Amino acid sequence: MDKRLKILLSNDDGIRSEGLRILYEKLSEFADVIVVAPDREKSAVGRALTLHRPLRCEKVDENWYAVDGTPTSCVYIGVHAIMKGQKPDMIIGGINKGPNLGEDITYSGTVSVAMEGVLLGIPSIAFSLAAFKNFHWDSAGEWAKKIVLKAYEQGIPENCCLNVNIPNLPYKEIKGIKITRQGRKAYTEKLEARKDPWGRVYYWIGGEEPNWKTEPGTDYWAIKNGYISITPIHLDLTDYRALSLLQNYSW
Repeated sequence: MDKRLKILLSNDDGIRSEGLRILYEKLSEFADVIVVAPDREKSAVGRALTLHRPLRCEKVDENWYAVDGTPTSCVYIGVHAIMKGQKPDMIIGGINKGPNLGEDITYSGTVSVAMEGVLLGIPSIAFSLAAFKNFHWDSAGEWAKKIVLKAYEQGIPENCCLNVNIPNLPYKEIKGIKITRQGRKAYTEKLEARKDPWGRVYYWIGGEEPNWKTEPGTDYWAIKNGYISITPIHLDLTDYRALSLLQNYSW
């Protein structure tokens, strides 16, 4: 590569995330990286933008900034305030603790980092490590570095970002890369009603392992079979099949 890239890096696990630190270290081998990340965990906030209160941005280290807002807000501040409108060559999200597969990407703050990059016209990638414990961070970081370089050199199709999920395996045990579509979940989401010490009811969402459908060609199939999944994500959510059907309705 003839030049050092300029990369804006963010996440939804927060400024102290180990995945953020390893990605910064790996990308810094060939790029000037600026980190603008939430000052605390902001998982599952989707593309929320902080609009109804002031945002504070604190410099915590050289090229590292913590923002008391959502991941999308971090990208916005990173590009327009910290980088003063000088667009980076790439925007990268991650490395997330846990997978971002199938329909779950609509919840993901990590993927929203890359989606915001698309809106800004900047090549963008979101990285997630498909594990919740015993993380193989170095392996994931090495693969992420390789994918970022390849994606920059060969280009990312216009108006899309890449959602990358990496199996939690040592580097040499990962079988390779598959280009995939979104998988589907057999929804069995758990909602627990509990009581606080005063007898008032509160609710807790989640708590069960996702029940994914193992369909060949999907992101989940790739992860389950030891491959990295790269899924191109388009921000146009229009269902064109349904569009043609609805146009024929007698409204």
